[in-house]
Amino acid sequence: MNSTKIGFTTCLCFFVAGIFLPAVPASAQDAAGLYAAKCVACHAADGSGSDVGKKLGAHDFHSATVQNMSDADLTGIISNGKNKMPPYGKTLKAGEIKGLVAYVRELGKK
Repeated sequence: MNSTKIGFTTCLCFFVAGIFLPAVPASAQDAAGLYAAKCVACHAADGSGSDVGKKLGAHDFHSATVQNMSDADLTGIISNGKNKMPPYGKTLKAGEIKGLVAYVRELGKK
């Protein structure tokens, strides 16, 4: 009987926390969702660069300049930042950065 009460209380706590705490969308776990959350403000949804991003010097992902960069170069830029782009190496996992590099490649092909 006591374990049932603990189980119910635990479930209730998770339910209440789910209502009041901001939820991270499931798509934020994949590269497209991560791109939408972290990159789209400057790089635009299609990778061409938003108006704000262009003023800050964001490159168009469709350009030969970007597409000719190695994966290591793109990883370094995402991890360490460059010019006005902030570094994400301390806030993103290596796998997330690798996914963003692949997503940049995908956007560049469209």
